[in-house]
Formats: sequence, structure tokens, C-alpha cells
Amino acid sequence: QVQLVESGGGSVQPGGSLRLSCAASAYFYSNGCMAWFRQALGKQREGVAVIETDGSTTYADSVKGRFTISRDNAKNTLYLQMNSLNAEDTAMYYCAAIYGFCPGLRQLYKYWGQGTQVTVSP
Repeated sequence: QVQLVESGGGSVQPGGSLRLSCAASAYFYSNGCMAWFRQALGKQREGVAVIETDGSTTYADSVKGRFTISRDNAKNTLYLQMNSLNAEDTAMYYCAAIYGFCPGLRQLYKYWGQGTQVTVSP
């Protein structure tokens, strides 16, 4: 059974940075893609960033220039570096993965983690 385990969330002041990690029990990098989603309280879950097999990345407009998705194939770990955080970034962040066709920022992923909370406040 595939498992995705997020870590690295926490509380940070506006303008601060956090790096999220997602440890995967399976290897997606040669045939699939991985992504980060987030869900703020009272809002729908939204795609944040995705990285595909060839290393290409896509970001939501709201995080472009501030967030960076990356992976360490040797460690089977996905990362999300988040800089210049603001209150609107407060949400539960989820890691997602799928084999084969990459859905981009759409919520069509087969495997999901349990999430890690990010809170941005003064």
C-alpha cells in the first residue's frame, strides 16, 4: 500500500519561510507525478504545485515566485519550499501522487497524504 507522509508544517510570521516534506513509500519519479495541494478552513482544496516525471513544474498563480516544488529521488521525498508567506497561505497542505497520466493541479490523484498544517500569523 502506497503511503505519503507529510512533515514540516508549523506556525510562522508573515514574510517567513517553511519547507514541507513528503516521504513516499513508492517510486513515482520515473512514471508519474507528485503535487502539493492545500485547503484553508471553509474553502475548497486547491492545487499549489506539481512536478512531473521530466522535472517540469507548474504552480498556482497565487504562489508563483514564492514557492518551489522539488524532489530528491534518492530519498523518495518531495519538497515544497515556501517563502514570503502571508496569511492567505494558512491551510492544511497535502501531498498527492499518481502513476501514469499527470493531472497537473486538478484533484485527480490516486494517493494522498494526511496533511500538515501551516499557519501564518503575526
